Amino acid sequence: MRSGGDDPAQGAKLDFAADMSYGDYLQLDPVLNAQHPRSEAHDEMLFIVQHQTSELWMRLAIHELQAARETMQRGELRPAFKMLSRVARIFEQLNGSWDVLRTMTPSEYTAFRPALGNSSGFQSHQYRLIEFLLGNRNAKLMQLHAHRPQAMAALSTEMSKPSLYQTALSLLADRLGDRDHAGTPSDTAWTAQQAVQDQWHKVYLSPSTYWEIYELAEKLVDLEDYFRRWRFNHVTTVERIIGFKRGTGGTSGVGYLRKMLEVELFPELWHVRGAL
Repeated sequence: MRSGGDDPAQGAKLDFAADMSYGDYLQLDPVLNAQHPRSEAHDEMLFIVQHQTSELWMRLAIHELQAARETMQRGELRPAFKMLSRVARIFEQLNGSWDVLRTMTPSEYTAFRPALGNSSGFQSHQYRLIEFLLGNRNAKLMQLHAHRPQAMAALSTEMSKPSLYQTALSLLADRLGDRDHAGTPSDTAWTAQQAVQDQWHKVYLSPSTYWEIYELAEKLVDLEDYFRRWRFNHVTTVERIIGFKRGTGGTSGVGYLRKMLEVELFPELWHVRGAL
């Protein structure tokens, strides 16, 4: 037990005039001064911070997904498993952010909604990049980002590469000795194929024989599970706050988000469960 006269900061460096501090390393000045409400409404700050932090988590998800794909392409699955598990937990964190946003009532949102203009989460290029990475690709939506060259370049580059799922299918084909159904780059969303489901079926019938690819399959299912929960909570949050009004970006709002719940990123991995 320390005595009352002990200084808990004794020995700590206190002068950072010439050295990098915590705030310097994290670039906290621009981060913490990036909130600029456009109204006098108290709850606009909540709305801004929630979406900015979500974009930061998505930034990390993109970093992990791109690295996971690169390691998978080298045939190094163990590091990829760690990265995919991390992305699943990132979406668990994103899920929690809806809980905070849901403390805002419809009246509180209405107080600053006009300040948003036509801006909308639908226009998030990072969310779109995550979808492209995972395999849900729609080249037409890239038009949303034509006014931002850096975002457009990132999406265009991603579109030229095989998605994470297509990379997984290439590994699956290699391990089974069947290259006829390997993944290839595509600018459209992946649709379920019976031949691919048959390949996964073979893996699930004999996990011990194909353990690494079996574990990869379950990591992908886990990731999509958390991603679906995030989408579902998005829908319920929007419905709770704005009801069935159109979105600020021009979409049908809740109707559009409900439609997105039907999207399957790795369809064969879900369909195969009913065939076992």
